[in-house]
Amino acid sequence: MTKSEIVPTDAGDARITWHAARKPWTVLAVSHGAGGGIEARDLRALAAALPAEGVSVALVEQPWRVAGKKVAPAPKTLDTGWRGLWPALAAPGLPVISGGRSAGARVACRTARELGASAVLALSFPLHPPGRPEKSRADELLGAGVPTLVVQGGNDPFGRPDEFPAGPYALVEVPHGDHGFAVPKRAPIGQDEAVDLIVREVAEWIAALR
Repeated sequence: MTKSEIVPTDAGDARITWHAARKPWTVLAVSHGAGGGIEARDLRALAAALPAEGVSVALVEQPWRVAGKKVAPAPKTLDTGWRGLWPALAAPGLPVISGGRSAGARVACRTARELGASAVLALSFPLHPPGRPEKSRADELLGAGVPTLVVQGGNDPFGRPDEFPAGPYALVEVPHGDHGFAVPKRAPIGQDEAVDLIVREVAEWIAALR
């Protein structure tokens, strides 16, 4: 079952598209990055697969996307939007896994403890700007304070898996994947295989939280 709702926040109206499980035991709330929306291949795949595992998936569009703007606002404004829609995510009365891709992953990490998230799913966590490893955002990831899974492309210019510091989180590598988990045609792993890997690893990690 899929339904959408508009949620007013102090940063503007956000939108949640629910992909509901028949008998859910948890909610996975995931938002998009600064360069795209909820049509991202990994978000679509998770929303299609996880409800069968008892996980209701809430795909979240930040207010700037709902308003049709092309450029994401400052991190503080993104956090404001996420805080404002959290009560709607928690309304089913189930544990909520806070997640997102890229900039959305940073939001999830920064606000997880404050909002009472049960865990964090960080897809393509932007460890640093491309070519600027000295501008590390590792403190956001390490400060999440809840069980965390990072899913990272092996060739992500925002941070390859081997660049990540040791810490209290799990990390899954998508071989040859870029920041959007696209893999080159010459890669030994196909695009469908890469997406299947993401879904399988996320599903297993969520099941272990139960």
